[in-house]
Amino acid sequence: MVTQDTYRKLALALPDVEEAPHFDKRSFRWRNKIFATLWMPENRAMLKLSLIDQSVFCVFDAAIIYPVPNAWGKQGATFVELSLVHEDMFTDALNCAYQNLVNKGKK
Repeated sequence: MVTQDTYRKLALALPDVEEAPHFDKRSFRWRNKIFATLWMPENRAMLKLSLIDQSVFCVFDAAIIYPVPNAWGKQGATFVELSLVHEDMFTDALNCAYQNLVNKGKK
């Protein structure tokens, strides 16, 4: 299980990450680009993964990590149920979302 406070601490510990509002959500950004959001009432994270990373993480358990059920999901947007996910798996997925964005920004 990952608490919302733990999620925030893990995200904000990444280099140059800032937290900012995004509509009714909290977003985590690198250079003002969102790689993750916190859905507080739902106790859920949304991570922007590559399609390959999404497929790897979603194989584990579709009740814990799964594509967002719309067009965003087909572009790598992935929900993570914070009350069900193990912290090490969540940390790996969060780092993948962050690193994908950083790598795109360096090109």
